Amino acid sequence: MNKYIVVGLMAGTILSAFSAEAFETNAKYALLMDSDTGYVMLNKDADVAMPPASMSKLMTAYLIFEQLKSGKLTLDTEFVVSENAWRKGGVKSGSSTMFLKPNDHVKIKDLIRGIIIQSGNDACIVAAEGIAGSEEAFADLMTRKAKDLGLNNSSFKNATGLPEAGHEMSSFDLAKLARALIRDFPEYYPIYSERNFKYNGINQGNRNPLLYDVPGADGLKTGHTSVSGFGLTGSVKTPDGRRLIMVINGLKSMAERKEESKRLIGWGMGSFENVTMYKGGDIVDKIPVWLGQQKEVAVTISGDVSVTVPKGGTPDVKADIRYNTPVTAPIGKGQKLGSVVVRGPDNQVKQADLVAVTDVAKVGYFGKLKAVVLSWVGK
Repeated sequence: MNKYIVVGLMAGTILSAFSAEAFETNAKYALLMDSDTGYVMLNKDADVAMPPASMSKLMTAYLIFEQLKSGKLTLDTEFVVSENAWRKGGVKSGSSTMFLKPNDHVKIKDLIRGIIIQSGNDACIVAAEGIAGSEEAFADLMTRKAKDLGLNNSSFKNATGLPEAGHEMSSFDLAKLARALIRDFPEYYPIYSERNFKYNGINQGNRNPLLYDVPGADGLKTGHTSVSGFGLTGSVKTPDGRRLIMVINGLKSMAERKEESKRLIGWGMGSFENVTMYKGGDIVDKIPVWLGQQKEVAVTISGDVSVTVPKGGTPDVKADIRYNTPVTAPIGKGQKLGSVVVRGPDNQVKQADLVAVTDVAKVGYFGKLKAVVLSWVGK
């Protein structure tokens, strides 16, 4: 038969009564997300496509990291600085630059830091030309990768984020891209927390203000053009182990960007927390087994199941545990036997499979006969 259990963590409260105090920001676009649960704490036009400026270099870096992971590139692979890269992104351009010179041979490990720390437009173009043959072809790769990652409001026309018609991303897409970078490339992500990079004798500091003022900040990327205003995609690990990802854009100055980013992160830390309903590896239940050498089998989940809730209230968080009982042997360790669905505030739904902790072998002929007889006697 089917077994369906509802477990209330903190019951009897109307969820909407505990919305956190509203946050007002001068940013034209803003998003604050819990990276672990995906819960959006603040959404100010976060699904609207906008000029992302240098924040789109997150996608440039993502494609480089993919090339490294696949073995198509190594950190010591060298690309040559073209005249085009120097004119469009070098000193002559007047934009943020790594100060590369025409015909220089530059290693990928230096280009990566030139892109992430120095926001070098020349570094982006050199990498784009080296990987795809041209910046235009590389931009096409960026757009295709955006679709693969589910970034539905993103399209790219260049590798730098310099203003160009049709080059746009939404705040929500930037946050999802940040999550993907952190998840997919843990070996390279720490570069985003490096504060300085010196190349060709020129030392430049990381423009991310969170790195200097907010404990736990470890990325990601600033952006600014006359069209986009000042923006930042930032990430912070909180003292309680959460990761917050923030996107703001359309601010008037570096000072305003710094102030608004700190305020938004502080609000997210102080107004919300995560509730873990189940921890990975915990025994969730024990399910009766039919025709097995054991009478029951313990079930667990592979990872934590958490939801984000406002602090200071008692929101109703519930879990539905569903499985058929009894299950018939044989059963293999790790075999899916049911599911857990956790529901939290603002329609958060998290699902995980219930899997067997151990193997359960099937009984032999006489054991089967005994079980059948006992079942009839029981009737």
